Amino acid sequence: MKKTLFACVLCLAVVSPLGADDTLVRFDGGIGVIPVSNATVNADGSVTVSRNIVRGVNPPGQIWVISRLRAEVMQDGRIEVDGRGLLLGGGNNVGLNGGQSVFATLICSPTAPFQQFSTPTAGVPLAADGDFHIEDTLSPTPPANCPSPVLLIRNPAGAWFAAGILKLD
Repeated sequence: MKKTLFACVLCLAVVSPLGADDTLVRFDGGIGVIPVSNATVNADGSVTVSRNIVRGVNPPGQIWVISRLRAEVMQDGRIEVDGRGLLLGGGNNVGLNGGQSVFATLICSPTAPFQQFSTPTAGVPLAADGDFHIEDTLSPTPPANCPSPVLLIRNPAGAWFAAGILKLD
């Protein structure tokens, strides 16, 4: 009986670390970009427009929509992102992919300076229907604690097209 109990305890000690979850953060759902966050009509009739800048990252010039986004970032910086339907949401090319490629950026701090952890900026091409898959490693490696994570899907010029919705377990 003692040998069996010892074997079970030893088995748990060996199996538990292997089954440990080394996920840093997960995202489930996506928000497409609206380039303007607000507009104010001034007393003289002029209009002041505020761009939708997220943690120091500029938006593109046009609205983009996304139908689905899932992402998982591991402690060692590995990232997997699966996006569906990232397409232009306005203008003459509405419903098309704009011939764009995308990469992922994780930002952990809610206040400046905003350190960016990104996949290679050359990105992966959007399929005709706006689908994409990123499986790479963030550089530099994000910190073990990411207190206020934001995941941005960006084009090689640096503009953000979509943001992940944080999944709270």
